[in-house]
Amino acid sequence: MFGGKSYMLRGSVSLALVLLILLMLTLLVSEENPLRASLFDVQRQFLDSPSSSSSSSSSSSSSSSSSSSSSSSVCNFAKGKWVKDRKRPLYSGSECKQWLSSMWACRVMGRPDFSFEGYRWQPQGCNMPQFDRFTFLTRMQNKTIAFIGDSLGRQQFQSLMCMATGGQDSPEVQNVGWEYGLVKAKGALRPDGWAYRFPTTNTTILYYWSASLSDLVPMNNTDPPRLTAMHLDRPPAFMRNYLHRFDVLVLNTGHHWNRGKIEGNHWVMHVNGTKVEGEFLKDISHAKVFTIHSVAKWLDAQLPLHPRLKAFFRTISPRHFRNGDWNTGGNCNNTVPLSRGSEITGDDGSVDTTVESAVNGTRIKILDITALSELRDEAHISGSKLKPRKPKKVRSNVTSTAPAVNDCLHWCLPGIPDTWNELFIAQV
Repeated sequence: MFGGKSYMLRGSVSLALVLLILLMLTLLVSEENPLRASLFDVQRQFLDSPSSSSSSSSSSSSSSSSSSSSSSSVCNFAKGKWVKDRKRPLYSGSECKQWLSSMWACRVMGRPDFSFEGYRWQPQGCNMPQFDRFTFLTRMQNKTIAFIGDSLGRQQFQSLMCMATGGQDSPEVQNVGWEYGLVKAKGALRPDGWAYRFPTTNTTILYYWSASLSDLVPMNNTDPPRLTAMHLDRPPAFMRNYLHRFDVLVLNTGHHWNRGKIEGNHWVMHVNGTKVEGEFLKDISHAKVFTIHSVAKWLDAQLPLHPRLKAFFRTISPRHFRNGDWNTGGNCNNTVPLSRGSEITGDDGSVDTTVESAVNGTRIKILDITALSELRDEAHISGSKLKPRKPKKVRSNVTSTAPAVNDCLHWCLPGIPDTWNELFIAQV
């Protein structure tokens, strides 16, 4: 008797389950049903979570220690080759005027050749998906991407703005710099950075200028020049104050670490709140290494408090001055793509050993762009942005013609920084 009742009960339960499943399927096939959206949101969140991510999103500590910065043991983003691609460039350098500085838009500046635009980076062991701005913004929905670094970081920021808008004027994109204190101060040439928001996906992309990634604090001296304390062991106040709002962070530094820049900016190096006196840190190269390791150590300690944050440290962008430097007539007038080769191979680590060693064993990923960019000397601004220097008076009636200032540090846009962005997007 009990067995019969149990059988009938099991049958009733089975029938109820079948009806429930049919009801759920009916709901799920409805495109406008909120239940459908929420279930797929949960699925996406689960797939994006660290515990269930695929090999392309392996643990950040292991990927940081990898010389390739690859997020899998197969795909090596730092190694690979440049290949022709008829779909390049990703946007128009003459139309992306809303986001792109004219000094970096080589089509606007009158460069006559653009063959450098027609290449993409093919990583070793995998295929990067073709960049699609709509897919990118959807992936970055309700997220904030922050670039903090020098003018090369600003180039990467402007590149991403052009990529995300397709290089088109986008009046719907909101300037939200005020939310981050990025407003032009009285008497300043420009603000300390910019922040823009795409309202359709609530995606924010921002840049903050910090050439040294150290905390700069005005000193109390009254006599000119006004000095600034350069705290090598403290990250910029902007990063400390707004880190909790970032979902993706890309850091860089490098080209301001020379005596001319530091003295020209009237920066006075400090450690532990006091002026550096020891000979070791007075060496600029030692101070640079110390600062990069300090900011990496601080950021790694913060990451457990911000579990959604993905942090990258980009390696240094190469210079290509030949026959002199920027102020002594140096140039990079080659216009033939890949004359230095097209491929990076081998198992050796990053050319930028400072950044590589700083992030090794941390949760920070290395965005290794140095070697692949080294092959692209033809893609610099030199040749399209020549600034003749004002003649110098040597004696009362004699003038000397100073050499033209060629820019073999910054890149034409569209150009190489677009690839940097594709590489970090592939690893987010």
